[in-house]
Amino acid sequence: MGESKLKDRKLRGRQVRWERLDNTANLFPAIASQNMTNVYRIAVTLKEEIDGELLQQALDKVLPRFDTFRVRMRKGLFWYYFETNTKPAPTVRKEKHYPCRYIEPSVNNNYLFRLTYYRCRINLEVFHVLADGMGGVNFLREITYQYLRLKYDALEGEEPDDFSDETSLNTEDSYVKNYKKGHKKGYQTKRAVEVKGENLLTGEISVMHGFMPVKAVKSACKKYDVSINEYFTAVFLYSIYMEYLHGQPSAKPIAASIPVNLRPYFNSQTTRNFFVMVSAIFAPDRENIPLEEVMGIVKESLRSQINKEHLEELFSYNVSNQKNIFLRFVPIFIKILAMRFVYRSSARANTTTVTNIGKIQIKEAYQPYIRHFYAMISRSVGQSIKGAVCSYQDTIVFTITSGLYDVSIQRCFFRTLAGEDIPVVVETNGVQRKEER
Repeated sequence: MGESKLKDRKLRGRQVRWERLDNTANLFPAIASQNMTNVYRIAVTLKEEIDGELLQQALDKVLPRFDTFRVRMRKGLFWYYFETNTKPAPTVRKEKHYPCRYIEPSVNNNYLFRLTYYRCRINLEVFHVLADGMGGVNFLREITYQYLRLKYDALEGEEPDDFSDETSLNTEDSYVKNYKKGHKKGYQTKRAVEVKGENLLTGEISVMHGFMPVKAVKSACKKYDVSINEYFTAVFLYSIYMEYLHGQPSAKPIAASIPVNLRPYFNSQTTRNFFVMVSAIFAPDRENIPLEEVMGIVKESLRSQINKEHLEELFSYNVSNQKNIFLRFVPIFIKILAMRFVYRSSARANTTTVTNIGKIQIKEAYQPYIRHFYAMISRSVGQSIKGAVCSYQDTIVFTITSGLYDVSIQRCFFRTLAGEDIPVVVETNGVQRKEER
């Protein structure tokens, strides 16, 4: 071996570090597959078409300093773990496939994210084992800043190559740091309504975006005295009730799994996963329950759960299992089987998932170049249709992803919003019913 290659190997060896997966991340490698990818997308649309070469340069500059994403995943005897990935950044490609596909590390330089572009849009897709939506926003925002600095001379000198103040590089496991001993299981396991129908082909996913003025959405929320998250969740459950159950009573509840960002409650800046799931539960016990009543049910259901004490109970129970001295030394193949069983039983306790990324903040110098952001999540066991929300400046976007041909729930959702005096512009990726193709 040549001296230069030997020196390079030694250098790379000194740079390599390893760390455990966070408590939530331990689940995702155990359940991930081609049909349940656990991949989410956060995308930004600019006002001019993307230059693929410059986008690659931006990723090459940003990735080496982002430890959360500069990793590969290894399988140990007892747990999966992360190791520094010393390979070049994954290749940026023009998008030609459906969103949120499975990420195969072996064809992606062992990275667990992908970056693609289409016309004016930059897409970041992340295997959830790396980070939640907040970590994804951090990464995409810095890539976008770097891309715009490379593309526009007007931004040279205005912003250094250092990351912005909004971007955290903290990689602590905030679950372990904040957990308390002695909590009992707090998750629901009762089976909920499952939306079924004719499935799209393997790998296909139906996407509908609804673009709305933030002001109009807030006005509708004020009418019911609910938050934006409560409002959209209630309308989504109501749409499932009206279109899938046709306004009829059901022995099973309609339930939405809601990820709650734990950072504000526990003063965390981590870029890794730090969230728990609560459930908004609506039990349709009679015909044609009005939207106003569903609003009240969802509001009460969520507010009774979203408080620091209950959230702490939820993740502390999971961390206590991880720290159990007997479970820690159970071989990983047994842990995988157990996690799959527990996940499938708990996942079917929810009809859908609605996640809110929140308001995305962009530095003033870059705002003239950015049109909007949106987010989307992949389907999973028992949940063929899901929703994701994010906002930028004066526009809020609700994106519905589905693995079914039928789009009647989506239509009902957006028509209900329009009936609430919310102007909605709908965009779709064109996946329609088979007979319409």
